[in-house]
Amino acid sequence: MTELAAVKAALRTQAVETPSWAYGNSGTRFKVFAQPGVPRDPFEKLDDAAKVHEFTGAAPTVALHIPWDRVDDYAALAKHAEERGLKLGAINSNTFQDDDYKLGSICHPDAAVRRKAVGHLLECVDIMDATGSKDLKLWFADGTNYPGQDDIRARQDRLAEGLAQVYERLGDDQRMLLEYKFFEPAFYATDVPDWGTAYAHCLKLGPKAQVVVDTGHHAPGTNIEFIVATLLREGKLGAFDFNSRFYADDDLMVGAADPFQLFRIMYEVIRGGGFTSDVAFMLDQCHNIEAKIPAIIRSVMNVQEATAKALLVDRDALGAAQRAGDVLAANAVLMDAYNTDVRPVVAEVREELGLDADPIAAYHRSGWAQKIAAEQVGASERQCAGGSEGLRPPPRLRIAAHSPWA
Repeated sequence: MTELAAVKAALRTQAVETPSWAYGNSGTRFKVFAQPGVPRDPFEKLDDAAKVHEFTGAAPTVALHIPWDRVDDYAALAKHAEERGLKLGAINSNTFQDDDYKLGSICHPDAAVRRKAVGHLLECVDIMDATGSKDLKLWFADGTNYPGQDDIRARQDRLAEGLAQVYERLGDDQRMLLEYKFFEPAFYATDVPDWGTAYAHCLKLGPKAQVVVDTGHHAPGTNIEFIVATLLREGKLGAFDFNSRFYADDDLMVGAADPFQLFRIMYEVIRGGGFTSDVAFMLDQCHNIEAKIPAIIRSVMNVQEATAKALLVDRDALGAAQRAGDVLAANAVLMDAYNTDVRPVVAEVREELGLDADPIAAYHRSGWAQKIAAEQVGASERQCAGGSEGLRPPPRLRIAAHSPWA
C-alpha cells in the first residue's frame, strides 16, 4: 500500500464524537446570544448532529449531558439516533449546577451532599445501560477558593471514595473517563487540577478508569503532546475533549487557536498507537457567536486535516535524524508534513465515500438552516435543557440558555 493510500485508509476509519450541548445556545458569563433554529430537546439535537455526520461522514456518535439531555425514555432516544445513522456516545455528568454543590460535590465536607453527587453519577451509569453508551465522562468543579477553607488531603480521600463507588457499578464493557482542569471555578485548589492527579486516581481504580485530555484545560505554554505521549505509554489515555483556547477555557473550535499544536498532538496519538485503540476523539465546544452546525462541521474537518498531516510524517526519516542527533533535520521532517496541503487528499476521501468534497458548502446548499429556523419557534429554557418530562416542544426558535463551562 502506498503512503497516500495508507493515509486515506486511516482517514476513512476516523470518528469524531460531537457534543449535544454544542448545538444549543450558549454564551459567556455576560450574555447568551440566541440563534434561530437551535434545538429545544435532545431529539432535535440529534437531528442536527445527523447533519454533521451526513456531510462529513466522520461524526457517528453524540455525547449526552445529564440533566441537560434527560428524557423519560432513553431507549426511544437511542432509537431516534439509530434511525438517523448515529449512536449515543459518552454520558457526561453534572455536579456543578446545584446549590448543594457550592462547596463541592463528591469532595464536599458534608456526607449527605457527597451521597447526592454519587447518586447522580450512578444515575448516569443507569442511563448508559439504557442507551448502550460505553463511556461515563466525569468533570468536577470541586475545589476551594481560600487557604484553610477545607482539608486538601481529606478532599482527595473523599474523591477516591466516591469514584470507587461509581467504578464498582460499571459494566464489563463500560469505562470511567476522568477529566481535569487546573482552575475555574475553584481558584485556590482544584480537586482534579492536572493529568497527574487524574492519572493517580485512575491507576488506583483499575483498567476501566482512564484520563480525558481537554485541550483547553491547560496553562499557557503547557506541552500537551507530552501529556498525551505519557498517558498513551501508560495505557491510561481514554479520550480527548478537542477545542481551542487563547487565554483560559475558551471552548473555541479545535485548531482555531493553534493548528500546529493539534498536529503535534495527533502525531503523538499516531506514534503511541492511540489512533487504532479505544481513545475517543470528542469535541467539547461552545459556539457563542458563530453558526453552530457549520462550526461543528469545521471542527471535524480540522481534526481530519491535522490527522492527515500527522499520518504523513516520515517516521523512518524522523527516527534516523533523531538517532543521529541531527536536530534541524528531525524538526524539518515534522515541518514538511505539517506544511503539506492535505485538503485535496481529505476531499478525495469524502468523494470516495460518496460525500461532497466540501462539507460546509454542501450543508449550506441543503437548506437545513433555513428549515429549522422557519419550523422551530418558541422553545423555553427548561425544554431546551432536556426537561425531565421528555416532551417534544411545539414548533422550534430552539433556544437553550445553558452554557457548558466544563
